[in-house]
Amino acid sequence: MENKEYTVKQEQLARFAKAMGHPARVAIIEFLIKQNSCFFGDIHEVLPISKATVSQHLKELKDAGLIQGEIETPKVKYCINRENWKIASMLFAGFFGQCVCEKESCCE
Repeated sequence: MENKEYTVKQEQLARFAKAMGHPARVAIIEFLIKQNSCFFGDIHEVLPISKATVSQHLKELKDAGLIQGEIETPKVKYCINRENWKIASMLFAGFFGQCVCEKESCCE
């Protein structure tokens, strides 16, 4: 039986896509892109969700490597992980750039 595995790029792309798979996480990323860094309370104030839910979304984004956080007692400061953001940008650009259909519909 042949061993079939996903490529490292496929795994990375899926991980980033999963992390971006909720509108609150997209909103958090958009907010952080406009800031050099910000504190948890700043993020919570711009989203229509509870603090606990914001924390969970931040955890997902951090676990995927799209953001990073530093503890500055008694607060936590977050920012975009620039290195991984560049990797994600290249992976998504390469993925979406694969389809170069000349027709309006590929089913025609």
